[in-house]
Amino acid sequence: MRFQAIPVVRIFDEDKAKAFYLEFLGMSLDWQHRFEEGYPLYMQVSREGLVLHLSEHSGDCTPGSKIFVNTDDIEGLHRDVMSQGYRYCRPDISTAPWGDRVFEVVDPFSNKIVFNECA
Repeated sequence: MRFQAIPVVRIFDEDKAKAFYLEFLGMSLDWQHRFEEGYPLYMQVSREGLVLHLSEHSGDCTPGSKIFVNTDDIEGLHRDVMSQGYRYCRPDISTAPWGDRVFEVVDPFSNKIVFNECA
């Protein structure tokens, strides 16, 4: 048996969401959907096994959520993310109370992603 959880993240502005998730975090746009022009956007972004759904639909999820993501290369990910020069979020790597190294990013909609280096 195998599971894959795909968090749904609330967004309010397509351009800001794409700047954060595609440009800053280096994710790829897999697909996007609108029922018709002027309707909310729903899209999937991914990067190396991390898959997120981003939704403008008000009933899908709550803004201000937190996602915990394990990675085996916190230094490489941090270096890559910081090289994008995104001016609204410049996280540092720190040591979490449980001993792992982490860094946290906050998107323009107050959603948080904690990247955790797992052994």
